[in-house]
Amino acid sequence: MREQTVVATGATGAADYFQTYSVVGLLAVVGVLFVAVAFGAGRLLRPVVPTPEKLLTYECGVDPVGEGWAHTQVRYYVYAFLYVIFAVDSIFLFPWATVFAAPGYGATTLVEMFVFLGFLAVGLLYAYKKGVLAWT
Repeated sequence: MREQTVVATGATGAADYFQTYSVVGLLAVVGVLFVAVAFGAGRLLRPVVPTPEKLLTYECGVDPVGEGWAHTQVRYYVYAFLYVIFAVDSIFLFPWATVFAAPGYGATTLVEMFVFLGFLAVGLLYAYKKGVLAWT
């Protein structure tokens, strides 16, 4: 009696498994159709009256002057990238501090953290040697 129950549940378990994926697939199709209908309705219902003013680049109410490309210094992107690296570092430090106090993990996590901080120090040293961190 017990073996029959296990076999019957195994067969229905596979059917339930694929039924769950069919529900997810159906929801994905409905979502895509909803977005397509919304875009189509917007395209059909909106007024299209192109004027020279509408075709200009919008710059906060000021008439655009010069070319459309803005020159930005790349070093600001490097600062943002360094910030992200050290933000990830700080996020990694908090769980490490809680595990470090747990018995049995002290030496292993300490070595692991110094390896991680070593990699960050090498990256910071590289950025310093390249002159990226200079504000002038």
